[in-house]
Amino acid sequence: MSEANHGALAGIRVLDLTRVLAGPYCTMFLGDLGAEVVKVEQPGVGDDTRGWGPPFAGGESAYFLCTNRNKKSITVDFKSPDGIALVRKLAERADVLIENFRPGAMERLGLGEKELREKNPRLVYASLSGFGADGPMADIPGYDLIVQAWGGLMSVTGTEASGPLKVGVAIIDLVAGLMLGKSIVAALYAREKIGVGQKLDTSLLEAEVAALINAGSNYLVGGKVPGRWGNAHPTIVPYQSFQTADSFLVLGAASEAIWKRLCPALGRADLADDPRFSKNADRVEHRQELIAMLEKIFLSRTTADWVSALTTADVPCAPVQTIDQVFAAPQVLHRNMLVEVDHPTAGKVKLAGIPVKFSATPASVRLPPPLLGEHSADVLSSWLGMSSEEIQQLQRKSVL
Repeated sequence: MSEANHGALAGIRVLDLTRVLAGPYCTMFLGDLGAEVVKVEQPGVGDDTRGWGPPFAGGESAYFLCTNRNKKSITVDFKSPDGIALVRKLAERADVLIENFRPGAMERLGLGEKELREKNPRLVYASLSGFGADGPMADIPGYDLIVQAWGGLMSVTGTEASGPLKVGVAIIDLVAGLMLGKSIVAALYAREKIGVGQKLDTSLLEAEVAALINAGSNYLVGGKVPGRWGNAHPTIVPYQSFQTADSFLVLGAASEAIWKRLCPALGRADLADDPRFSKNADRVEHRQELIAMLEKIFLSRTTADWVSALTTADVPCAPVQTIDQVFAAPQVLHRNMLVEVDHPTAGKVKLAGIPVKFSATPASVRLPPPLLGEHSADVLSSWLGMSSEEIQQLQRKSVL
């Protein structure tokens, strides 16, 4: 764990009023990039994910640990006028405020964008909700599962036999968090040109609609509602998983050149010249015949044998690995995608590493995921210049 902060966002202060996943995932990466992130939590309870377990380490859930490094935690009672006043003061000194309350809640608390901007015109104010800040569904709460279903992703995930399935991780929360983080950095850059901050408003639904990509475009262009293809691809064949003699692998013949290399690697060079399979459009038309042949071929050898043969032939492929295999993989370790932090109650905690490497302003893991309210005194002192007596008075009044 690095104590130095040479990140691209060093000096940027982020007031994090989010909980669960999309918002905390966004602010964690801002913290990784060097921002000072202050996570505001409910006294005695904290972020919902602190209780989402087992497993737990040192009293903290694995779920909370994975999205809250590089943050400081302060507890504030939002039901207290003194608590609201405290958040307002912190916002005056922040560069970025991120919230994922239901639309209208921040305004009712007196913490809306217009009010805060009167004292801090350079504030970048980011709001993240389930279905958007306005419109007929604005008041509906939206967890990732709900939006995966409503926004169409589940309708194209799984097979006809399985029925609709959610993605194995909360992918829309992650996509929304990453999209918002990128937009916040853009707004900070724009602030340097126009001199003031601005409001950013997004939702899980909008992130999902944007992430439908080719499934959405195929419908918009062709007018046909896409179905569920499981691990196969609607317009590329073969591009899917296959069972082998001992497990599973995937391969992608995404070009005619790859197809021509694949056939001899399978011991079936003749398939490359078969008119039913010579072009991708032909293979799509004759999908069932070709896949039936390939399924029998792949059952004849182990996954390791096939991966070796296909890799030698320069055919994109991979074994279907379990999570333990991923974190033990030499490539993952070489790219520093497994890091270890010292946590005050859990001891050594392993976390996924930082996915983007900077040559001049490196991102870093400087702080472990915080204990609830661990940094209240530190933040109030450094951000607001409050004395120990003033902080203790707030604690006695149960504001913190």
